[in-house]
Amino acid sequence: MSMNKTFGSTLIIAGTTIGAGMLALPLASAGLGFATATVTMFGIWALMIYTALLMLEVHQHADQNATLHTLAHQLLGRKGQIIASFAMMFLFYSLCSAYIAGGGAQLNDKLNNWIGLDVNPQTGTIIFTLMIASVVSVGTHSVDIVNRVLFALKVVALAIMLGLLVPHVQGGHLVDMPVQKGLLLSALPVVFTSFGFHGSIPSIVRYVGLDIKALRKIMVIGSAVPLMIYVLWQVASQGVLSQPDLMASTTLGAFIATLSNMLHNPMVSQSVSIFADLALMTSFLGVSLGLFDFLSDTLNRGSQTKGRIQTALVTFLPPLCFALFYPQGFIMALGYAAIALVILAIFLPVAMVKAQRKQRPDHCTSYQVSGGTPALVLVTGIGIMIISAQFLQMAGVIPAVG
Repeated sequence: MSMNKTFGSTLIIAGTTIGAGMLALPLASAGLGFATATVTMFGIWALMIYTALLMLEVHQHADQNATLHTLAHQLLGRKGQIIASFAMMFLFYSLCSAYIAGGGAQLNDKLNNWIGLDVNPQTGTIIFTLMIASVVSVGTHSVDIVNRVLFALKVVALAIMLGLLVPHVQGGHLVDMPVQKGLLLSALPVVFTSFGFHGSIPSIVRYVGLDIKALRKIMVIGSAVPLMIYVLWQVASQGVLSQPDLMASTTLGAFIATLSNMLHNPMVSQSVSIFADLALMTSFLGVSLGLFDFLSDTLNRGSQTKGRIQTALVTFLPPLCFALFYPQGFIMALGYAAIALVILAIFLPVAMVKAQRKQRPDHCTSYQVSGGTPALVLVTGIGIMIISAQFLQMAGVIPAVG
């Protein structure tokens, strides 16, 4: 198995995870304080690594090209397949709608203000979608190559952004305690969604092959990179701004403006804007790749040019239309993204592993994630808690964040 593919796949996992949602983390965790927010992120990371390894345990006994659609049908039957398909499509279509609308708006702003063209918002949205769709439609290898370039640029942008912020960090801001106990529960869905990469696992398995050792390394390192970057980002943002300032910044625009005004440096907003663009593109590549391969399997489209074009239309046309005709509507859908992700990244892996272990009681020679039934029960309980937090927040029972 090529080390080149291992490295590229690790970057795809990292790039998918580090999306535009990273910029919402300081807002979501503003009332928690740095220490509590960091412990929460490490806990969610461990949870997501565990369930990603559960997915690998399931994949080892399936065909290399199997997607979640196929795996759910084999292990959970038709009902499980329907639930898996709905969760996957709801989550990925809502994310793609958000990325298309956000990326289109950003590209349109660059075309108008940086290049000097006079184009309408729809033009930027369509161009952005065609750019990503053309890369994804070619295949995982093309996503790998483009993602490497974008990821390298993103690291540079992140270094510049952190270089501008870290010198202004005040240690006193980093020892602030949570403002309210309920805010920890409120922040869980946002933090959880920021570590979502499970939809891309079948595409990585198809690309790399059923090399469990290499795949484990890809999942652990690929998700650990975002964790480290998130911690640095929290140090920079929560160390520069006080809790009241962060909690008063209810939108990303207000957050960036507050940073720029406090530091009297317009380069802060520019570096954050460029980083957001790159983070959005790498995440969109990973998410749309997972959706593309899932739909290709579900619709039984071949790998020939005609089949890939048909899959691309089904993958990108619905979220493009949604972003064009209802550009703000995706915000409501994203409110439920954490619920779909819990189903996709926690409930389904647990259910499929339980079914597989029952079907294959003599699995001593196979790869099996440690922890047994107690670990499966624990992560299921955490999934229920995250979904409950989302519903309680929407109902106004606990404070809203982010």
